[in-house]
Amino acid sequence: MSTDRVVLVTGGNRGIGRAIAERFVRDGYRVAVTARSGEGPEGTLTVRADVTDAAALDAAFTEVEQQLGPVEIVVANAGITKDTLLLRMSEDDFDSVVATNLGGTFRVVKRASKGMLRARFGRVILISSVVGLLGSAGQVNYSASKSALVGFARSLTRELGGRGITANVVAPGFIETDMTAELPEETQKQYKASIPAGRFATPDEVAGVVTWLAGDDAGYISGAVIPVDGGLGMGH
Repeated sequence: MSTDRVVLVTGGNRGIGRAIAERFVRDGYRVAVTARSGEGPEGTLTVRADVTDAAALDAAFTEVEQQLGPVEIVVANAGITKDTLLLRMSEDDFDSVVATNLGGTFRVVKRASKGMLRARFGRVILISSVVGLLGSAGQVNYSASKSALVGFARSLTRELGGRGITANVVAPGFIETDMTAELPEETQKQYKASIPAGRFATPDEVAGVVTWLAGDDAGYISGAVIPVDGGLGMGH
């Protein structure tokens, strides 16, 4: 179903965020992406913003509202990693990852919710990770920031669920991106052996779930965690 609703994808200049933005463009949405550098895919409006900076985000939203209209669907995808074992993890390694992955989501969703409340319609889609619930050695900071999105979406559902607004979490597993392509072949083989599907996902397989959650068919789904991980994190 094609629609011209306005979507904002944070971190939409590369990886999964870019694939999500491309899929929304293909489906006929009006799409804006935030990026600290680089540009979003063709057919999108790129606005400069760092999700840790509330004032920059506010300005970015204002620009999107002026050019495309009020944001009806927000995909909080921007994230960073600073992987290291707990005993070696610095305060900054922890704080900066939480400030971007969790704090960034808070700032983006808070700003987007104003327009959603006025419209009595909204789709909040938070991009988590399989490690948010499965855990991963060397990723205490990242995993904690990603599992926190579950509590965020569920609390938001209880606050705003009666206003036509849904909030859901998508938890991707291993995805074919530049990052996974750089892993040694042996490491890739080991990872694939632990995934029941026996392969990594394409970014578009994640994007398809996100666009489905944004559409009318998912209007009664809220507070859900949808894994796109080939069965890696089952039972969580």
